Amino acid sequence: MTDTPPDRLSSNPRSPHFDEALLSRGIGIRFKGAQRHDVEEYSISEGWIRVALGKKVDRHGQPLTLKLSGPVEAWFEHPAPGAAEAAGDAEA
Repeated sequence: MTDTPPDRLSSNPRSPHFDEALLSRGIGIRFKGAQRHDVEEYSISEGWIRVALGKKVDRHGQPLTLKLSGPVEAWFEHPAPGAAEAAGDAEA
């Protein structure tokens, strides 16, 4: 794993862009200069995020989402497993 998050990631297990290993590291999102904690999906290259629209759900029980456009920044909140060991080896 690298320290750069993927260009597109989703927290919905039904999405083809879902990756549980990456989500377990925690993803930080900054959208239009403000840090967001309610992001369901994002795309850095296309410049959008999807957020849940309250507690509303569609007929399949999936949350309704709203697509917002603007500059998106993403980062990992926790280092990759073994990355701390590799950094320690590089310093030695």
